[in-house]
Amino acid sequence: MRVHFSCLILLVSTCLVFADDVVADDHGHGSSASTTAVEAPTVFLDKSPRIVAYQLKRLDNARLLMVPRKTDDVKYIPVYSAIISRAGMSPQFREEAVDALMMLETASPVSVLLGAVDRVEGDDRAVRRTKRELAAMMIRRHEADLPASTDELVEATKSSDDFIQSVGFAGLSVSGSEAIALEHAAIGNDETLSLLHATELVPPKKMPPSIRDFVVKTLTESKSTSVRNAAINALGFIPTDQANTFEMVAPLVADAKLRTAAVKTLLMIRDEDRQESVSAELLSNLVDTAEKTPASERTSAAFTDAMQLADGLMASVSSETARQYRARLSEISVRMVRIKTVEEEMRYDLTYFAVEAGRPVQIVLENHDLMPHNMVISMPGTLKEVAQLGLEAGPTGGRDGLQYVPKSDLVIEATEMVPAHGEARLTFTAPTEPGEYPFVCTFPQHWYRMYGVMVVTENLDEWLKNPIEPANPIGSNRAFVQSWTIDDFKDKLDQGMVGRTPEFGKRIFTEASCAGCHKVAGEGGVIGPELTDVLTRWKGDRMGVLREILDPSHKIDAKYMMQRILTVDGRTITGVLVKEDDDNVSLMSSPEAKEPTVVAQDDIEAMVPSSVSMMPKALMDQYTQDEIFELMWYLETASPSNN
Repeated sequence: MRVHFSCLILLVSTCLVFADDVVADDHGHGSSASTTAVEAPTVFLDKSPRIVAYQLKRLDNARLLMVPRKTDDVKYIPVYSAIISRAGMSPQFREEAVDALMMLETASPVSVLLGAVDRVEGDDRAVRRTKRELAAMMIRRHEADLPASTDELVEATKSSDDFIQSVGFAGLSVSGSEAIALEHAAIGNDETLSLLHATELVPPKKMPPSIRDFVVKTLTESKSTSVRNAAINALGFIPTDQANTFEMVAPLVADAKLRTAAVKTLLMIRDEDRQESVSAELLSNLVDTAEKTPASERTSAAFTDAMQLADGLMASVSSETARQYRARLSEISVRMVRIKTVEEEMRYDLTYFAVEAGRPVQIVLENHDLMPHNMVISMPGTLKEVAQLGLEAGPTGGRDGLQYVPKSDLVIEATEMVPAHGEARLTFTAPTEPGEYPFVCTFPQHWYRMYGVMVVTENLDEWLKNPIEPANPIGSNRAFVQSWTIDDFKDKLDQGMVGRTPEFGKRIFTEASCAGCHKVAGEGGVIGPELTDVLTRWKGDRMGVLREILDPSHKIDAKYMMQRILTVDGRTITGVLVKEDDDNVSLMSSPEAKEPTVVAQDDIEAMVPSSVSMMPKALMDQYTQDEIFELMWYLETASPSNN
């Protein structure tokens, strides 16, 4: 076998040649620091399928996209198949591949996407993410094609791959064939589990009522612990009848075999759906359980979840009772506040939280984004100043050697820079002076959106009874309007831009922090692409430009693509690739970095491209449709052809 494999490598090496340097166009998002030319490969597609697959597998995403591809010859099928199933590929190119494979294979989009999921290799985080992205394409973007593919979806429910099974069940549920899904789910425990896991893939608004009925019945009747845990988890993804879910799941916290799943689901239920009497009994149970938990287990994720749930339930009992419970918990653990970063949106999931003056507290920062983030707590009214000082401290470190954390009395506490999917715990005593203390991510340019407030109060339980939202620390009075999608603007954009004023749009451009990264007419940042002539470059395609704003990860050019390096010693390094050779990889970790971070090839365990743009999504969710029209008109009138 070794001889044959060596011959294969030699053959492929002679087949793969490289053409002149090619630089991608400038429609992407992110740092413009990457200036290294990308070599365009020539791949021989007339070889055996094994050799063609080997050639394509050797290419990174940028070079793979440079391989010629057309829809008039089946020899291009391997190229499109590689594009659609490759981790870190932008949705735009996956959609192109779906359309092409439908033509070349005379197949439905459902068949194409199910096949793509099956081809994704491995089981690490990037692979799981890729599979979920492909499933979302099928269920959300090709929903109209699902009813005509019932037979294919049924076959998927019989797959030996657990995830493909769940995708099949999710597709049947969304397509109106939930009765068929339920029929197949009743075959056995494996099928039941696949349907229960499928609830995570079904858009909440598309969840059929009969699926919830099945989940409830399964929870109450099944004798299998794994099935019951999956049913509890499924209820957390079903938005209807949450009050009933809370009442049904709360008592299960007493069962050690079901507790972890029950707590996770209860955390997903809104405060208004938590009945007072049930909450009081649940809180008592959680405190009793915490006291019995061995000290060695009090830093686990399950214990943190339980303490977060207990803290959220304190407002359901009297202030005196809450104080008694807190006193008991303080004997075994400090109060925990969990804060998560929101993937792709460059924000924390909590805009404010409260602590009691002079009391110990532990903040658990979980980074669910693909970029590094930290959390710096500062004195009242000093957020912008601390962010600027953090920039000056830079990546070499300031206070206690922490990156982008200044050595300043304005800083109260700070975490380390937490890598993608990492966690940091910050334990400290809250200030004795009540007030509103801002917290912020001081990674360059993040402070525009990534901030919140730690409210210090003299009586925490009294405050929780009647919480008062603190003032926005950077002075914004914006509130959430809508999660805008490109579909919300179909057939409206051209008419909506009539009668707009560039001055108003320019103000929105600045307020929405666009000017921090992009330059228009000589003003603004230089991190992202120049936007002065964006409509010209897009040949007047208003919808295309708007999609770039609303869905920045739809297309990411190679020179703006974020890479995540996992080192052999467990470090995570994120940045834009600026150079790679046989010895080293160089990443630009931030736009303000004076020089790239160089990592030896021997120190790299894996380098994973990100399909997520550096530009956060949801930037426009705090603006009305009219204001978005104003912004679009400003960008259009800024073009030289309109001046």
